[in-house]
Amino acid sequence: MCTVIVHVPEVAGDPVRLLAVRDEDPGRAWDALGESWPEAYPGVIGVRDRRAGGAWLAADPAAGRVAVILNRADQIPDDGAPLDSRGHVVLDAIAGTRPSGSPRTHGFNLVEADAQGARVIMWDGDGVRTVALESGIHMIAHDDVDDPATARITAWRSAFAAPGPGERWYEPWLDTLERTSAVGPVDDRAIVRDNRPFGYPTLTLLACAASIDAAGARVLYGEFDEPGAWNRLSLR
Repeated sequence: MCTVIVHVPEVAGDPVRLLAVRDEDPGRAWDALGESWPEAYPGVIGVRDRRAGGAWLAADPAAGRVAVILNRADQIPDDGAPLDSRGHVVLDAIAGTRPSGSPRTHGFNLVEADAQGARVIMWDGDGVRTVALESGIHMIAHDDVDDPATARITAWRSAFAAPGPGERWYEPWLDTLERTSAVGPVDDRAIVRDNRPFGYPTLTLLACAASIDAAGARVLYGEFDEPGAWNRLSLR
């Protein structure tokens, strides 16, 4: 039940910005942002899932490409055959291969961003759909883009203003994220979350901020001190 906020600029050439907030089982080990696949994906950085070897978020800084994946409900029939890890969908996207057909994975929302804009590729077990994001602020969680049925999107999308210039453009978004935490981690509107009351063993663990333009992609990373609890992140 991760959350991604994306700003697509109105002026061509201005950077695309995103803030990705990750929910996962704290007991599932991961590697912090870094070059975790030097042989298979040289130059690619990401947040690596140690169990399956894929990525939650990955970026090719030189190419100016970022991708992050969010789980969503699906309609995959249980035929007993093993499913592929969704984390490898992220690495494929960074390498230039987008999902198509009927991916052999559980459902996902794949957010892709580059200097030309951003898009969300959605797979729910019924079909793959792609939505190109128009200029402005967008939020993605476990349903469709800007879905009004998702409580946190309805509550907070308008609270995230278009980011300003400068290297610390993300600070006002962290201010907004702090304000959202006032509802508490088990409120359906929460972005920094404890999903256990909803039947999932996941809590908010970390966040990444990314800025992408013609010069490339810059990604910053920070972990919360305690899963599912807000503290001011120091992104590096």
